[in-house]
Amino acid sequence: MMSSVKTSCTSTLGYLLLLILINNYAWNTSALSNLEDGVKLYVQDSQVVMDNGLVQVNISNPLGFVTGVQYNGTDNLLEIDNEDHNRGYWDLHWSQRGTRGSQLLYVMLKGSSGFYTYGIYEHLNGFPDFNLNGTRVVFKLRKDKFQYLAISKTRQRRMPLPEDRVPPRGKVLQYKEATLLVDPVEPELKGQVDDKYMYALNSEDIEVHGWVSSVASDPSVGFWHITPSDEYRGGGPLKQELTSHVGPTSLTVFLSSHYMGQDKIPMFGNGEPWKKVHGPVFIYLNSAPPGTNESALWDDANEQLQQEAQKWPYNFLASTDYPKSDQRGTVNGRILVRDRFVSKKDIPAVDAYVGLALPGEVGSWQTECKGYQFWTRAGLDGSFTIKNVHSGDYNLYAWVPGFIGDYKYGNLITVKAGDSIELDDDLVYEPPRNGTTLWEIGIPDRTAAEFFVPDVDPKYANPLYLSQDRFRQYGLWEQYSVLYPSTDLVYTVNSSTYQKDWFYAQVTRKLGEKVYNSTTWQIKFDLDSVDQGTIYKLRVALASTHGAKLQIRLNNLNTEIPHFTTGGMRKDNAIARHGIHGLYLLFNVDVKSDWLKDGENTIFLSQVKGEGPFQGIMYDYIRFEAPAKDERTEGRTNAEARLYFCTTKCLINVFISCLLIFLM
Repeated sequence: MMSSVKTSCTSTLGYLLLLILINNYAWNTSALSNLEDGVKLYVQDSQVVMDNGLVQVNISNPLGFVTGVQYNGTDNLLEIDNEDHNRGYWDLHWSQRGTRGSQLLYVMLKGSSGFYTYGIYEHLNGFPDFNLNGTRVVFKLRKDKFQYLAISKTRQRRMPLPEDRVPPRGKVLQYKEATLLVDPVEPELKGQVDDKYMYALNSEDIEVHGWVSSVASDPSVGFWHITPSDEYRGGGPLKQELTSHVGPTSLTVFLSSHYMGQDKIPMFGNGEPWKKVHGPVFIYLNSAPPGTNESALWDDANEQLQQEAQKWPYNFLASTDYPKSDQRGTVNGRILVRDRFVSKKDIPAVDAYVGLALPGEVGSWQTECKGYQFWTRAGLDGSFTIKNVHSGDYNLYAWVPGFIGDYKYGNLITVKAGDSIELDDDLVYEPPRNGTTLWEIGIPDRTAAEFFVPDVDPKYANPLYLSQDRFRQYGLWEQYSVLYPSTDLVYTVNSSTYQKDWFYAQVTRKLGEKVYNSTTWQIKFDLDSVDQGTIYKLRVALASTHGAKLQIRLNNLNTEIPHFTTGGMRKDNAIARHGIHGLYLLFNVDVKSDWLKDGENTIFLSQVKGEGPFQGIMYDYIRFEAPAKDERTEGRTNAEARLYFCTTKCLINVFISCLLIFLM
């Protein structure tokens, strides 16, 4: 425990590191250099203050809550009406027994308009078992100052006040996060829906977000979270997380079950050692004269993001658990796609997502949250460079927009400090394929964004999403019952279009108050002549599932046993949380020729769970393939075709010769 004597010191290195050991309440101050006007530290009975002349940060002693942020003449940017523990804090959701191996750190640099924070979590061999349900760093800002939210260049708006969400000003809708603004303080917001999940982003897009103060008579102030890397987030680049929302609340989420499912959180058993650095996150503060447009502060924050990205990995952190640039490695390579029904030659995997994650099964990176992940996008020729990789053993994973399925490199990749690994041979991804495409629905991009998204019920509208990201509106699932009150969706190949005729989610039908029914969609298509004795292939790629079970039948809806069933599937909750994707799944269904007929055929897609409004499926892409034809040359190279015909001809000649000998 710290002494109660008030002390102060000046960092002679130009930076200050504060270390908080959870449960032990130990502090460590690092101060090394000769700068006359460096960062000052004041240690008092109940708080510790960091001050670099631009920003002053107050941290409670000994618990480590950020109780105050002073900047640009404002005594405190954090909500002064909140208790100390509810202003700025690290949030860890773990199982009951928990763990003592956690460190929270704050770093302030000389001349920096902000401060850094990061956490180091450790589970030692012999520690109690525990589950890490989620962790994040949260700041609650002053509601009398911050009302303008900015999470991307196009997703910016003036937000409601927290009291607007509380009755009688607000009315809770189908779940507690969604609130209809009945009588908000600002009348122009009346009739809108507020829900924090409307402001979620893919991990790859969470780089800078925050709030701008909007008091006309005061200088504008921006409070921003800047994350130049997402290596420490779980679930890969497509994992969706919360950003900023009504409070005003601004947070960086490192791990959560959102859009993934509670069953995918990391679990640590006795004897499993683990350590991970979460962050650092840079809390950046900027300002402008009164009346300045909020976009100016947003633009400045983005410029700061670029500066932080150039400095990543940071060289000023004292922790040995955070590797510097010379302690990391690089992996270079090239990835191609081989689909002979698309091209006779291997084609570059343009814009492929290529990443390193802990060893696992194909596609396991979607739910892997214990380790670090390092991702990049391939160039026009399929080449890629994965930079700043921690030392360790990894599998290389990839997926390619425009093609179904996942790729995993066959060899383990071991990265050491200073390595620049060149993968000598081109990586070749062969997506699932048996025969030519007879028809397809959608675009294989792991989202349902290309499908029909209905207009929002006007009484639930959020004006931010009337023309962009329309799937983020509240209550769209109810519009299915409006469009299809008694019969379900029927899609006819060659006459329907997926942009207009394929609803973005196969949800339940509402029959009455809290009464729902399962739904069955139909795909109708013609076959001129069924190739008897063969197997056709139905590829069903799903962008999201929640409490759903999909059954597939061919030409007979009444058959008791479906031709294919998925069983119970994941609960990523993307429908309720205004997502357009969750976790990706791919099913490859064998379709026997005797299930088909010449002329019109019908595929029945039954989502058989109907207990609530949010059970359902988002499709990514559906493709129906002709049988693989060993006796034909479709999909074969010329050399393969010649070899096949030569082999077949020889076998026929041998058979004829044997038959003649037998008859003689």
